Amino acid sequence: MIQRCFGCDARFPLDRIIYTCDRCGAVLEIALEATDFDHPKFAGRGVWRYAPLLPGDAANAVTMAEGATGLHRCDRIGPELGISELYLKNEGENPTGSFKDRGMTVGLTRAVELGATAVACASTGNTSASMAAYAARRGIRAIVLIPGGQVATGKLAQAIVHGAEIVQIDGNFDDAMRLVHELSVEDGDIYLLNSINPFRLEGQKTLAFEVCETLGRCPDVVVLPMGNAGNISAIWKGFKEFRRAGLIDRLPRMIGVQAEGAAPIVETLRSRSETCRVERPETIATAIRIGAPVNWRKAVAAIQESGGDCGTVTDDEIVAAQRDLARREGRFVEPASAAPIAFLRKHGVVEASTVVCVATGHGLKDPDMVLKTSPTLIRAEPTLSSLREALGQA
Repeated sequence: MIQRCFGCDARFPLDRIIYTCDRCGAVLEIALEATDFDHPKFAGRGVWRYAPLLPGDAANAVTMAEGATGLHRCDRIGPELGISELYLKNEGENPTGSFKDRGMTVGLTRAVELGATAVACASTGNTSASMAAYAARRGIRAIVLIPGGQVATGKLAQAIVHGAEIVQIDGNFDDAMRLVHELSVEDGDIYLLNSINPFRLEGQKTLAFEVCETLGRCPDVVVLPMGNAGNISAIWKGFKEFRRAGLIDRLPRMIGVQAEGAAPIVETLRSRSETCRVERPETIATAIRIGAPVNWRKAVAAIQESGGDCGTVTDDEIVAAQRDLARREGRFVEPASAAPIAFLRKHGVVEASTVVCVATGHGLKDPDMVLKTSPTLIRAEPTLSSLREALGQA
């Protein structure tokens, strides 16, 4: 394996700490060698089951039994959308409640292998919660930069309880991301664990492996929310690697979803621009409230190479989809995770009998909007007659 520039194809050794190409400035990815695909043997459960296709030593992994999340069939919503088999890959079942744990186990393991004394990230919530937990597991310092007033309470609480050093930046996520990148580059003992780190994305690609193994085949379409855009590119990379290993014979179409008020990738694809930025991103879906995604070129490539699509949904559509998943399928997901269902309701999907929606985080991560829009609680005296009256049975 080697680190490869996504832009100019420059190569760098695995043991070099580098986040962007020092020749062209593009992001990096981990490139596997041909021999890595010669009948890989998988054993165990979770992310490290796929150790032959991952960087790092599984024997020394910093792990909390992440991965192996459920692939749940949506038997009520699927037929309404005209989809024969609609599944929800529920990443809220990971240890800290989001998909970030898949990447963090590989990223933190790499930090330890490199001798880092601290790890750092900028975060709208899920990354900080995951990094803080895995750093605590290993006993390593965790530094978190958050945008002022833009992190959901449930996520911030996790970073706090796990002992992270948290700095609130008077700016948005993109300001925090710029600063933590600069800090990590200047201080070689602090290892950056945002999705600009290609080792972290290696863990996230294992979602594709699990979907294929659970279904026994490749799905037709995968739909997921896009924030910093590492996940869609990581999952696409996973599908390509599984096909290269001869474990599937085709690839899915990738569909990325963004909120209307924070849709830089969608706008870039529509305008065919060479830049990707929204100056003031706004959406209730805090996990994807990002205006300058660092992995946007990878996301564009995943959508275009797969023959996929992208689109936007409104905050109201997200809230409605979140409620439908909870009330019709029993799955409580954070607002960003409901965006794929909102997209399918709004835009539909053609020539697809098997569709997998990726729910990136648990609903308890970001419960504020649910509580704001919930009906007033019914009150009753502690008597049966009062209870019947409250229930409309008087």
